[in-house]
Amino acid sequence: MVVGKLLFSGEGIEKALDVAWKRNEVISENIANVDTPGYKRKDIQFEDYLNSELKSGRIKSKLKLSGGGTIRVVTDNANYSYRLDGNNVDIEREMAVMAENTIRYYTLINRINGQFNKIRTIIRGG
Repeated sequence: MVVGKLLFSGEGIEKALDVAWKRNEVISENIANVDTPGYKRKDIQFEDYLNSELKSGRIKSKLKLSGGGTIRVVTDNANYSYRLDGNNVDIEREMAVMAENTIRYYTLINRINGQFNKIRTIIRGG
C-alpha cells in the first residue's frame, strides 16, 4: 500500500497521527449517537485524498499536499440502515474500526519513540 509506505518513511508520521486522532473523535461521535434517530455516521476521507495526490505525482520527496492535506469529515448517507429511525450506525463495525484505528495510532507512536531513542543513543555517543 502506497499510503503505508509513505507514512512509515518518517515523512508523514505527524499528519498520520493527526488523521488517526481525528478519526478516533469521529468514531466516538458515531458510537455516542448510535441511538439517535436520523443520525448518519461520519468518516474521515484522508487516505483517499492522499492516494489521489500520490497517483497524480503532485507529492514529491516531502509530504506536501495541495490544499494543505485537509482531513475531511464526511457524512455517510448510505441507505443500508436496517433501522426504521434512519440511523445508519452499526455499533459492531464502529468498534472494529475503532480497534483498527487504535492499533494504527499506537504503531505510529511507537515509530516516533523509536526515532527519539535513536537520537538519544547518538547524543549519548552510543
